[in-house]
Amino acid sequence: MGITVNGLAELGKLAGADLGTSDWIDVTQERVNTFADATGDHQWIHVDVAKAKEGPFGVPIAHGYLTLALFIPLFTELLEVEGVTTKVNYGLNKVRFPAPVPVGSRIRLAARLAAVDEVPGGAQITVDGTIEIEGGAKPAAVLQSVSRFYA
Repeated sequence: MGITVNGLAELGKLAGADLGTSDWIDVTQERVNTFADATGDHQWIHVDVAKAKEGPFGVPIAHGYLTLALFIPLFTELLEVEGVTTKVNYGLNKVRFPAPVPVGSRIRLAARLAAVDEVPGGAQITVDGTIEIEGGAKPAAVLQSVSRFYA
């Protein structure tokens, strides 16, 4: 487990801190298919294993938005904020997908707590994140996430 803080005051002291890296998680065809079913995005490059083998990447690849959605479970390994009543995703300042995530690969998150700002009733955090592909030359995603915690 990563860093645990109790309350917004302790959270504020972490501004600028490197949060480390999460554990690796597997990107399986089942995970990709489940995401496709949930979103209605059944593009062949993700779900048709035989056709994807003949496609530009030689294997099926994860949806970019699946990779992005995995930010939350990966991030919760790095930072736990206790003593708050509500945690919400506020948005993204930027996101890019420099490399596709082949099915069968593993990804993890490296993150830095770029900023902690006071907002009415709570705090807003900005996190610089890089989702890495095990053995990959380029990251799967580079993003800046914004979340809010309310007391």
